[in-house]
Amino acid sequence: MSKLIPITVANGDGIGPEIMAATLHILKEAGARLDIEHIEIGEKVYLRGNSAGIDPSSWESLRRTKVFLKAPITTPQGGGFKSLNVTTRKTLGLYANVRPCVSYHPFVRTKHHKMDLVIVRENEEDCYAGIEYRLSPNVMETLKLISRPGSEKIVRYAFEYALQHNRKKVTCFTKDNIMKMTDGLFHEVFDEVSAEYPGIVNEHWIVDIGAAKMADTPEAFDVIVMPNLYGDILSDVAAQIAGSVGLAGSSNIGEHCAMFEAIHGSAPRRAGQNLANPSGLLLGAVLMLIHIGQNDIAESVHNAWMRTLEDGVHTYDVFTEGMSKEKVGTKEFAEAVVRRIGQKPETLKAVDYTSAKRAGKAKPPTFVHAETKLDGIDVYVEWRSRMPNDLATAIGKADGDGLALQMISNRGQKVWPDGFPETFCTDSFRCRFVGPDATPKKVLDLQRRIVDLGLDICKTEYLRQFDGKPGYSLAQGQ
Repeated sequence: MSKLIPITVANGDGIGPEIMAATLHILKEAGARLDIEHIEIGEKVYLRGNSAGIDPSSWESLRRTKVFLKAPITTPQGGGFKSLNVTTRKTLGLYANVRPCVSYHPFVRTKHHKMDLVIVRENEEDCYAGIEYRLSPNVMETLKLISRPGSEKIVRYAFEYALQHNRKKVTCFTKDNIMKMTDGLFHEVFDEVSAEYPGIVNEHWIVDIGAAKMADTPEAFDVIVMPNLYGDILSDVAAQIAGSVGLAGSSNIGEHCAMFEAIHGSAPRRAGQNLANPSGLLLGAVLMLIHIGQNDIAESVHNAWMRTLEDGVHTYDVFTEGMSKEKVGTKEFAEAVVRRIGQKPETLKAVDYTSAKRAGKAKPPTFVHAETKLDGIDVYVEWRSRMPNDLATAIGKADGDGLALQMISNRGQKVWPDGFPETFCTDSFRCRFVGPDATPKKVLDLQRRIVDLGLDICKTEYLRQFDGKPGYSLAQGQ
């Protein structure tokens, strides 16, 4: 008998325990070779005073098994509770979120009959770094962090996934026509990595028109790789236009651990009613089986699930009069899948995982080194009158040591010098001081002079060159 693979399982909240029970029942009946450890996460843990929603003993289980099958959880309303998904992904280094989005026409209603794409989403960076500040009474800020190593890991994963699963094309979505440095780096890395895979077609789309194209003609895409925020939004869009968010599972892959889940939430209003569709979690479990090398069980379960859909046995969320034949609950749907283990779909394309290529060993990401030179500093100040010319007169008195006020912007738009009176201003201004011989001591002394003038500094950013190129953007209109 094959060795049992240890995995950690969390039943979650809301409909979580019901769909997890259904999923584990199907896996057991299909012959999955699993040694299961159960942990408690989510709402009850939060309400015990743990702001992360997971106890230290649960982390020990996850680090020991390295495989996590997780049902949806409920995060309590109110401040102070951190997203467990984000915490788990970042703590365990789960950098790749993989979401297959497939239409099952004509058995699940959809406008897109030939949709079969995979979204590979970067999972640790971007706006999801969760670094936010209040700069003034009227302005909030979030930092968007894109790194070369992080971009390289996720882009290379997308191409390796395409190789492993016989996909023909990888597409990159960014907004680098606006965010030229952050999204520009992601696009640059995509171009560099794609050159290592000459057998796979590559292309880049600006994310807004790319999203429109995906929503209208999803069959034009195969694998799409994106930074975190775009991937989060568009993977849900893709799942919904394929038929239902409730049918989509996802994997979160790292170098040491992996987590598998449904993409939908805990739906507490449906809990305890034997209504929920377990398909999303079940397909997440299929991805888990492939990850741990039980491709034969994954193939058997996935084909049995598609045969169940073909036979018209549907839960309420995808049941359609005239298309579906039998409306069933969570438990009954699971039993229907179990009865079809060993069968294959007759209309839908059966999956073949037993011949899939094994994933190659990840290539370490690149860390670059550069010579740096300090040009000056951006000083963010609160200025309640919202009059940039008055601010320039006041803060310009801090000039000295070769550092001089060059520009003032508001919400990224230059408002001094030569600003337009029509530009709307809030109470947070960025004041840029530059000089040919800037040093850390000089910019620190500058800040002291600004404070001595009675001005409130909210935030600062050093202006540096890297190998002779500015590591900072110009203001709009500068």
